[in-house]
Amino acid sequence: MTKGTAPLPGMKIAVSSQNRKTVTGHAGKCRKFWIFDVLDCEVTDKQLLELPIEQTFHESHGAGPHPLDGINVMITGSMGEGMQGRLKQMGIVAVTTAETDPDRAVAAWLNGTLEELPPGAAGHDHDHHHH
Repeated sequence: MTKGTAPLPGMKIAVSSQNRKTVTGHAGKCRKFWIFDVLDCEVTDKQLLELPIEQTFHESHGAGPHPLDGINVMITGSMGEGMQGRLKQMGIVAVTTAETDPDRAVAAWLNGTLEELPPGAAGHDHDHHHH
């Protein structure tokens, strides 16, 4: 699904929000996500998902089922290329944005007006390597 493509009739959108208030960056290390249930482009439910540290993407390395397996879209402030590739393998659309309000970010993504940043644009920089 790319920009301009109509979202699925029923879908789930995760927004990284480590502080529970704003869209936060480094999705791979994030432990708190707002999960938006969407039906026909309308948000029908919003719940906070809190992951134990071993289930963050950074720690879990794709072993076994993951609490975010059922989502369709991940909106975050920043993520590295490895995280983007991993989400793509899971069938999840990865979206990086400078929008800080989770509700506004989801609404803007749904109506095609969310300003997306290229990967790494928000200053996601690692000195360590993933194997």
